Amino acid sequence: MRQIAIYGKGGIGKSTTCQNTVAGLAAMGKKIMIVGCDPKADATRLMLHAKAQTTVMDLIRERGTVDDLELSEVLKVGYGGVKCVESGGPEPGVGCAGRGVITAINFLEAEGAYTPDLDFVFYDVLGDVVCGGFAMPIRENKAQEIYIVCSGEMMAMYAANNISKGILKYAINGKVRLGGLICNSRNTDKEAELIEALAAKLGTQMIHFVPRENQVQRAELRRMTVIEYSPEHAQAEEYRTLARKIAENTMFVVPKPLQMEELEDLLMEFGIIPDDDPNVVGVVEAAPLAATA
Repeated sequence: MRQIAIYGKGGIGKSTTCQNTVAGLAAMGKKIMIVGCDPKADATRLMLHAKAQTTVMDLIRERGTVDDLELSEVLKVGYGGVKCVESGGPEPGVGCAGRGVITAINFLEAEGAYTPDLDFVFYDVLGDVVCGGFAMPIRENKAQEIYIVCSGEMMAMYAANNISKGILKYAINGKVRLGGLICNSRNTDKEAELIEALAAKLGTQMIHFVPRENQVQRAELRRMTVIEYSPEHAQAEEYRTLARKIAENTMFVVPKPLQMEELEDLLMEFGIIPDDDPNVVGVVEAAPLAATA
């Protein structure tokens, strides 16, 4: 069983990319579970054709204890036989959302959700956050493969680099490795070339370039993956290709994150930041994933 975590800048399209990729793997006959690690609980909506499923944390709040939960209440089966779980989180402004991830994964383990027939478990993780709870999928060797969804936009690349720093932290004493960058295109200039260059600097690969296509939004409006909504569409083939590349991937590395100056030089090389931009100096670097919640 391969356990994979999907990280990336908030709003970059992690959940959409993850679910469409999982649909591609399911079409290959793979047995998969998705664990949504975001309080929005939107990591499984396309698989279940629903707005949001009941989360582990929802039921814990309702009942006051995890001891009264049944696995069947939070584990639903969606498109392609994919098992779907959402960790959920605390009420807005109250508590650490990362603890919901920890609680959910511990509950799933205790209740036997990680069955021997599973080929993949995917963790769809909230944004480029610094809370250690969201590092849970990699902190204790739960997920040993990481894919970072990014684009040719400046802040998406900053986030990818900082996530790489978090992976490096946990790779030192564990088995977590970076499997590659997934470029979810925003149609920026020289985007594919730029992400290829960033991947090379990090010591990894751009495992696939997913072109921007309105068919993705059309499918999402119907709460479906593109593979289910329009399997003959070219975009469906892009996700099937990404799924196949992940299934066949053997390149797993300890990343070599860039210093901020190196990242800015790369952006300038591709014309993303003009050489005479006065705002380049003093860019604040986000912290990598923390070691504790």
